[in-house]
Amino acid sequence: MSISRLTIESFRNLSSAQLSPGDGLNLIYGANGSGKTSVLEAIYFLGMGRSFRSHITQRVIQREADQLTLFAQLQQEHPAQGSKVGFRKHRNGDTDVKIDGSRVKRLSVLAETLPIQVITPESFSLLFEGPQSRRQFIDWGTFHADANFYPAWVNVRRIMKQRNQLLRDGASYQQIQYWDNELVRYAEPVTEARKRYVDSLNERLKGIIEEFLPQVQLKISFTRGWDSKTDLNQLLEQQYLRDLGMGHTVSGPHKADLRLRVANLPAQDALSRGQLKLLVCALRIAQGRLLRQQTGKNSIYLVDDLPSELDAQHRQLLLKQLTDTGAQIFVTAIEPAAIVDCLHIAPSRVFHVEQGLVTQIEHTMRE
Repeated sequence: MSISRLTIESFRNLSSAQLSPGDGLNLIYGANGSGKTSVLEAIYFLGMGRSFRSHITQRVIQREADQLTLFAQLQQEHPAQGSKVGFRKHRNGDTDVKIDGSRVKRLSVLAETLPIQVITPESFSLLFEGPQSRRQFIDWGTFHADANFYPAWVNVRRIMKQRNQLLRDGASYQQIQYWDNELVRYAEPVTEARKRYVDSLNERLKGIIEEFLPQVQLKISFTRGWDSKTDLNQLLEQQYLRDLGMGHTVSGPHKADLRLRVANLPAQDALSRGQLKLLVCALRIAQGRLLRQQTGKNSIYLVDDLPSELDAQHRQLLLKQLTDTGAQIFVTAIEPAAIVDCLHIAPSRVFHVEQGLVTQIEHTMRE
C-alpha cells in the first residue's frame, strides 16, 4: 500500500500543499522550521488520528483557520480495501473521517486502512520513557495481527476506568469484585495475543539486529503486568487495600511491558545513543516486515531527521534495510546529499519545502 496523492490544508505552517509521492523512497528536504516534518505529521494524522509531536490537537490547526483538512489517494494491495481517506479536524475538537466517501466513527479504522511506522528523534521514548510507549508499540502490532485483540483491549480499558473510579470513591471489595471478574475475563485474550505477537516479532528481529548491531547480544521479553506465577483474580483481591490507598489498580494487563536487555543491563544503559537509534529502527523495520507477513499489508515509513546520531555507514545500512522492505518511505533531511549519497538507488521523488511551500524537484539529484 502507498499514498499516490496527498493534500494538506491549514496544517501547521502548510496552508495548502499537494504532493504526488512515489512508491519507494520520497526525500523531503529543507531548512529547520520550513515545514518538512509537518508533511510527515500530516501523514501520521491520516493513519492515527493524532500527532506524534503534540498531545494537543488544536495546535496543529493554523491560527487563522477553523479546521484542518487532509486527504490521501491510496494504492492498495487488495482492491477491496479503502482507496480514499479524508480527515478533518475542527478547532472545537470535532473530527470528521471518511473512507471512500463513507463516514467512519472509530479512529481505529484509520489504523487498519493506513498502517504507519514512524522513526523520529523522539522515538527514543520507546526505550527511555515508561512502559506506556513500549506497550503502545506491542499493541499496534497485535491490533493488526489478531482481529480479536481490539475488542478485548477496549473492554480492558473500560473496566479499568470503572475499577479505578470505584477505588477513588472508597468502594468495598464486594462492590469491586464483579469488575475484577470481568477484568480477568478480558485480560487473558489480551495478554495471550500480546505474547504471541512479541514471540513472532522476535523471530523477525534477529536478522535485522545482526545487521545493525552485530556485536550486541540482545534479549527481548514480554512481561504481562503482574507476577506470572500468580492468578490475576487472586492478586487483585490480595492487593485491594493497596489499590484502595493509591486510588488506582497497581497490577494487570494495563502494566504490560517489553523488556530489552543486553547481557544483564537494560538496553538504554548498555548501548550508545547511536546504537539505541539503530535498535529503535530495527524494531520498527521488524514490525513492518511482520505486518507484511501476517496481513499482506505494507506499512508506510515516516523517518524524520535521519542523519542525526548516525554516521554515513549506518545511514547507508538503515536506508538499505528500509528500501528492501518494498514499502513506501518518507525521509526528511536538511541537506539532501546526506540521504542521496547513502542510497543504492535514486529516490522515487524529491520534494523541497521552504516556508510552508512544498515543491517537487523534477530531476533526480544523483546521476
